[in-house]
Amino acid sequence: MNPTELDRRLRERFDAPEGARRVVVREARDLSDSGRYRKHSGMDLTAGAIVGHLDDAPDDMSLPERWNWWIGSLEIAYGGYTEYLIVRWQGQE
Repeated sequence: MNPTELDRRLRERFDAPEGARRVVVREARDLSDSGRYRKHSGMDLTAGAIVGHLDDAPDDMSLPERWNWWIGSLEIAYGGYTEYLIVRWQGQE
């Protein structure tokens, strides 16, 4: 997973603030490095895949909320994903 490409795609697709993008990119990098997503899905975790999954979340969610929505679905399906949930980020209201 290319963090620079993910940041660019998140900015373009969701127009999210830098702090929100930064925390999502950090969690995505950690998830990718763990190999857990690949083990369960059989696919590499790419920037395009992440944006596609986040795009499925309800439209009224912020970027970190979209991330948590997706990670929650992975937790339900496979277990072991709660460590990738976002609890706080710069700019959180």
